[in-house]
Amino acid sequence: MTDRLEGPVELVLTASVARRYYVDNLSKVEIADEFGISRFKVARLLETARSMGLVRIEIGWPGAIDVGLSGLLQERFQLLHAIVIDTPDEHVATLRKELGVAAAALLEEIVTSEDVLGLSWARSVSAMTGSLTRLPATPVVQLTGALSRPDIEDSSIELVRGVAQISGGPAYLFYAPLVVPDAATAGALRRQPEVARAFAQFGAVTKAVAGIGQWAAGQSTVYDVTEHRERVRLHRQGVVADVSGILLSASGEFIETPLSERMIGITARQLAAIPEVIGIAYDAVKAPAVLSTIRSGLIKGLVTHASLARAMLDAS
Repeated sequence: MTDRLEGPVELVLTASVARRYYVDNLSKVEIADEFGISRFKVARLLETARSMGLVRIEIGWPGAIDVGLSGLLQERFQLLHAIVIDTPDEHVATLRKELGVAAAALLEEIVTSEDVLGLSWARSVSAMTGSLTRLPATPVVQLTGALSRPDIEDSSIELVRGVAQISGGPAYLFYAPLVVPDAATAGALRRQPEVARAFAQFGAVTKAVAGIGQWAAGQSTVYDVTEHRERVRLHRQGVVADVSGILLSASGEFIETPLSERMIGITARQLAAIPEVIGIAYDAVKAPAVLSTIRSGLIKGLVTHASLARAMLDAS
């Protein structure tokens, strides 16, 4: 095989052959007849064009999704789905909106009428539900209680009700906070009929969507509603991430704490039993939390953005 171009004539011939083959879709036999050379020489010139960089083949998509990075992330972490968007604007509000659009498109593609869809509250999940336009008639189940904060306009109740209206399926929702003052109150709430009715559906959920939080101020809604003393204590216990109110260590192990007993929502065991959980994560600083969640086995798919995806790959 030629490893260099001999001169201008060879260069022009090689480029012409490559154009006819890659751009005009002519066969090697047709190109050989046109240029009066053998098809073996055509094959050699095409190989030379690629090896010398005269022809560069790129697999890409002229849109927001970075297909190369998505494929790399999916392969590295053995995910069922990995969608990575590439956006120049990394303001958190913009990232939430664009990831919401991508997650909605993914959900519309993979959810079938045979599924039961579970939703955990997160700002990113709220953004996703705002972008959903169609779903088959699947039941929708609330997986976590509501958070009440001045900067939160909706809750898991509104999310579930809104998505069920789009799908036309039944909604299993309940009015209860995500975190309550003590374990006794949590136990009493779990026995309430509407809460028990929703909890009874957890085992039927086949696909779910959840946000991923890092145990730090502004990076986790659970962290932000927890008292300072408890935040510090949980940090010392090794908590680095939370997903659906489930607290995780850097290695992905579930950390049982008194806070866990005060949560109204799905348990680690129940979430792990769902065949396909899609996590949504944004902000590159969350790489340790996303890696923790992947190691835990709780999520099987991920919707994220390029800088966070690269941070994960560099850290793994």
